Amino acid sequence: MKSRAISYALLSAVLFGASTPAAKALLADFDQRILAGLLYCGAGLGAAMARRLPRWMGVTIRVDEARLVGSEWLWLGAATLAGGVVGPLSLMAGLAHIEAATASLLLTLEGVFTAMIAWFVFREHFDRRIALGMGFIVVGSLCLAWSGAPTVSNLFGPLAVVGACLAWAVDNNLTRNVSLSDPLQIVEIKGMAAGLVNLAIGLSSGASLPSYPLAGLAGVVGFLGYGVSLALFVLALRHLGTARTGAYFSTAPFLGAAASIVFLGEPASLQLLAGAVFMAIGVWLHLSEHHEHEHAHVASAHIHPHAHDEHHRHGHEEDIGDTEPHTHWHEHRPLIHAHPHMPDMHHRHDH
Repeated sequence: MKSRAISYALLSAVLFGASTPAAKALLADFDQRILAGLLYCGAGLGAAMARRLPRWMGVTIRVDEARLVGSEWLWLGAATLAGGVVGPLSLMAGLAHIEAATASLLLTLEGVFTAMIAWFVFREHFDRRIALGMGFIVVGSLCLAWSGAPTVSNLFGPLAVVGACLAWAVDNNLTRNVSLSDPLQIVEIKGMAAGLVNLAIGLSSGASLPSYPLAGLAGVVGFLGYGVSLALFVLALRHLGTARTGAYFSTAPFLGAAASIVFLGEPASLQLLAGAVFMAIGVWLHLSEHHEHEHAHVASAHIHPHAHDEHHRHGHEEDIGDTEPHTHWHEHRPLIHAHPHMPDMHHRHDH
């Protein structure tokens, strides 16, 4: 499951990395608040269709997921405010004042902020190997985005992008608390709520909506770069923890540049090679992590898709069939054992 979760995080990075230059290009025809709203509405509407169309068509293409309950709505609300309103508005404001290369350089700070909050606020476990890996990934991102001697006429643009990174880092850490719930429901609610708020802010300030073709294009960019990317990010959070998912997500600048070489025929450079080497070392340090010790699981109860492994040894009061994974409310009894593990939703213990 670890390798699948890593692939989710990397694909999430690819999609989000591609959305930033796309948003920069669209700013020529959009008010920045309207664009932020349409990007998130595209994510929310796309997720809503992905959740409902298969069921309406009588097709089962994914495991039943748990719906949000209780305090999870508060966590998602706070995450939506930080990452769905403050984050995109800050990024759009920054992109209007600085070049894309400078923005790419600054966007690497999201992974750093995400890890710092996870480690020092939410007490997620890390060791020297993981911290060193994160350092190499960030250095690789800096190599890739460095443009010699960036000139900035004022500090507003860079500070706005840094503010977006911090908002998204808060969002990432809060979203971890709802990561056992349906990722498409999370994207639908966050996308529609954030999109409508941003659109309302833009329209109330006198901005107007673009033509239908341009609005549709923004919606497609939002669905892929924000919606699908977020759903994959949530799936990765379940199994990797916040800091490690954020580290893999920080490879977005390199993955986007590599895709440009393969699909657009852009030339490779020494700068790209240097970034690739540093990032490869950082990713290798994370991939080769081996964390194993005796640890205790306290009694708990929740709902999420699962199979009956050593962490799920419960019975069933109702007949749910033999299909696994399946989703239902279940209890975890206290358990002490040792095995390799990540700081996922079942391993939030102290060290």
